[in-house]
Amino acid sequence: MGLTIAQKIIKSHIVDGEMVVGQDIGLKIDQTLTQDATGTMAYLEFEAIGVPRVKTEKSVAYIDHNTLQTGFENADDHRFIQSVCKKHGIYFSRPGNGICHQVHLERFGKPGKTLIGSDSHTPTGGGIGMLAIGAGGLDVAVAMGGGAYYITMPKMVKVNLTGKLKPWVSAKDIILKVLEVMSVKGGVGKIVEYAGEGVKSLSVPERATITNMGAELGATTSIFPSDEVTKEFLKAQNREEDYIELSSDADAEYDEIININLDKLKPLAACPHSPDNIKTIESLSGQKVNQVCIGSCTNSSYRDMMKVAAILKGKTVADGVSLAIAPGSKQVLNMLALNGALGDMIAAGARILESACGPCIGMGQSPNSGGISLRTFNRNFEGRSGTADGQIYLVSPETAAASALTGVFTDPTTLGDDVEIEMPEKFLINDNMIIEPASVEEMDSVEVLRGPNIKPYPKTSPLSDKIEASCSLKVGDNITTDHIMPAGAKILPLRSNIPKISEHCFTVCDKDFPSRAKALGSSIVVGGENYGQGSSREHAALAPLYLGVKAVLVKSFARIHRANLINAGIIPLTFANASDYDKFNLGDQLELPNVKQEIMDGKNITVVNKTNGETVTAVCELTDRTKAIIIAGGLLDYTKENS
Repeated sequence: MGLTIAQKIIKSHIVDGEMVVGQDIGLKIDQTLTQDATGTMAYLEFEAIGVPRVKTEKSVAYIDHNTLQTGFENADDHRFIQSVCKKHGIYFSRPGNGICHQVHLERFGKPGKTLIGSDSHTPTGGGIGMLAIGAGGLDVAVAMGGGAYYITMPKMVKVNLTGKLKPWVSAKDIILKVLEVMSVKGGVGKIVEYAGEGVKSLSVPERATITNMGAELGATTSIFPSDEVTKEFLKAQNREEDYIELSSDADAEYDEIININLDKLKPLAACPHSPDNIKTIESLSGQKVNQVCIGSCTNSSYRDMMKVAAILKGKTVADGVSLAIAPGSKQVLNMLALNGALGDMIAAGARILESACGPCIGMGQSPNSGGISLRTFNRNFEGRSGTADGQIYLVSPETAAASALTGVFTDPTTLGDDVEIEMPEKFLINDNMIIEPASVEEMDSVEVLRGPNIKPYPKTSPLSDKIEASCSLKVGDNITTDHIMPAGAKILPLRSNIPKISEHCFTVCDKDFPSRAKALGSSIVVGGENYGQGSSREHAALAPLYLGVKAVLVKSFARIHRANLINAGIIPLTFANASDYDKFNLGDQLELPNVKQEIMDGKNITVVNKTNGETVTAVCELTDRTKAIIIAGGLLDYTKENS
């Protein structure tokens, strides 16, 4: 039996376990990336592990999230990260150099390599043929120290693309269609691989748009072949030597096959408040638009920006619409400035933002109250924009630009002749905003600089024989990490200060949760399906850890968040019978009477509700390794014990 692309990379990198679906496997990691919202904690964890210099082929730290400096906190974090990078062998991408996923695709990504990043959209690298996976910061720290990265061996899904996109229909519409078919939880435990004749018509940036939003499927990652299109992209980036051909075997077997005819696709939108709530732009046409934001790691490539500039050229943004545009990297921004496209955008009335994540994470540009905002981003979770009742739609750059000019939802296929954007034969190469680390000989003399907002990793303790705790919160389905640990301009600067940021934990769901949980000392959170979807932020586990959460009992988990809970030493439990969810309420007194022994034995976990007398069975599927992590009190303790 032949192998898929992902299986080939896994086979060449597996260091522990067997390549059998459902089994725990350890992978050698070639590259890592961090960004500043997750990076400070990741580097504090790396320091705690005690390895003097990273052992990966390439590790890069990007400053792209917390770039709105309204106080000292973000600047202090940036300074800390830069000094840690200098000392420990990590490349540092300065503020203004661009969004981590786009810059990594441009300058560092290599087909056939493994990459993990402390950001859930790390699978963007799959557009260039990498096995690129989003992970928690502690997982990244361990990988930088030379440790393996563990995942459950995923199933393989093939998305077979036939035909070719019609004019004004884009890669964004492809991934929105996939989301419509698979849903935001349909990719859990799976790797999505794109194949078929339609692949050849897609540029690397278009492929990266698709793999980027694969994160919204809940998939482990998504990947494209490395082919002549990949080679031309790398050649244009002056990195042709990084190219290898990579494709699946003709007799590779897949657990699931999805067929999409590109000829039949129409411009689509993800409607509030979920990336899989899909409608055609045609069905929304004519509705008023208040704001348009173009950019993010999904749609801010040179190709996207040039298409937008062509649509805007010689026209003016509609009265009552605010248009903000953020090119994804300094490379793209420089090229737009030199070829005149930036001037076309500015002349049309666009507000040009720095090359950073910005509005995508609620870092500025929040829409007006109840405002309709069309965004080329990847997530439209409720409140994520910074406006609690903002109505956020996810669309293509073509739809966004057309709608900005008319002031209403506008199907770009009504614009007439398409604008063909050719990929450059040579991109503008200038890596002056990437700082190399100190040499091995110089590293000991580098001082790590810490600001007063930087606090250590929360205290942990080994698992006790039993747990007695109250239910401090009960929530429903599809709780995101934005619900658990909100982002935004007010809260993101606290990412390096767990005691302070914990004051905002779950406040989107219940403003009294932080004070209640802290007063209880020990507690358990109860939730529904797909708990923890969204960002890779480990703060959604570390803040509950600090507040005394010992276990989370839900119907089902999102992959990265479940891993982050285990890393933090919080027990991830699922109901053996989903209907048992109804037997728990806020304030119930709960007991896990024999939890340590049951985890050691690999048995189901007994959960007693002492308030109503009900006893239910919970499932805690752990490997020998993750059992040991939970018993030790978390991955940091486990790593120290086993180093």
